[in-house]
Amino acid sequence: MAPNVVLVTGVADQLAGRLAGRLAANPGIERVLGMDTRPPTGGLPPRVEFVAADIRDRRIAKVIDSAKVDTVVHAAPRASVGPQRAGIKERNVIGTMQLLAACQRLPRVRKLVVKSTAEVYGAGASAPAVFTENDPPAGGRGQEAAELEGLVSGFARRRPDVTLTIVRLAELIGSGVDTALDRYFRLPVVPTVLGFDARVQLLHPDDAVDVLERATMHDLPGTFNVGGDGVILLSQAIRRAGRVPLPMPRAAIPAATRLVRGAAPVHFSPDLRRLLNYGRVIDTSRLKTTFGYTPKWSTADAFNDYVRRSR
Repeated sequence: MAPNVVLVTGVADQLAGRLAGRLAANPGIERVLGMDTRPPTGGLPPRVEFVAADIRDRRIAKVIDSAKVDTVVHAAPRASVGPQRAGIKERNVIGTMQLLAACQRLPRVRKLVVKSTAEVYGAGASAPAVFTENDPPAGGRGQEAAELEGLVSGFARRRPDVTLTIVRLAELIGSGVDTALDRYFRLPVVPTVLGFDARVQLLHPDDAVDVLERATMHDLPGTFNVGGDGVILLSQAIRRAGRVPLPMPRAAIPAATRLVRGAAPVHFSPDLRRLLNYGRVIDTSRLKTTFGYTPKWSTADAFNDYVRRSR
């Protein structure tokens, strides 16, 4: 089913804002609503109607109903790290619950696209070399992502008529995306886990927007891993970024980064520490065959583009 009126949550984030602009430029879509508690810093593209609302508010059902929304893209969940971790986690979980409750009550909603994360798989010494969509979720931040996906699965059972697409994005890195991994590679002296050299898979923001747009415009039900082809070793990434590695015990890394003056603060969540220790690689076969999309940027190309833009 081609969308007519689309709601995109979390448009204050660069990724969701770009997606909303891309959809608004499509003449086949009548309206695009962008919802968040605050507008994007640089403003929204033409034809995107900003809705100042918190998805934890039950009144969002009235917004969706009055606008005659038939397609919802839930891009609002954010990484719950840093001093405001508890508040962000509450917004992710409660907001998702309220959004799904609103969609469940409105028969006009026929498509739901959910932005998830490969963090759902976790990272660890006993993890498989490559994660597929059939692998079970893990703990830590992965547990939070799994909780959100569990809520979405419950919605799918109650509304089997809705086309549901979940995209699990690998680690994003590139222009306009502010993540803990991005700040980590900006440190002049980069702490690494002593005795480990993790394999990391990355995703360029352009590919992330392309995938979300394709999921919105076409009926592609299911769960799909999204990541660039290939991997990069952490040691290689640090060298390409022109940084100096500093091996140390994993537990000492957060304290060490706080000693680097002038650097942007890096919030080392348990998942990020495990990622830097063990790495994480996801299988993207279903993305290429069933979903019909091959990322334009490999992991190496995405990181090289990030380094060029950073300089």
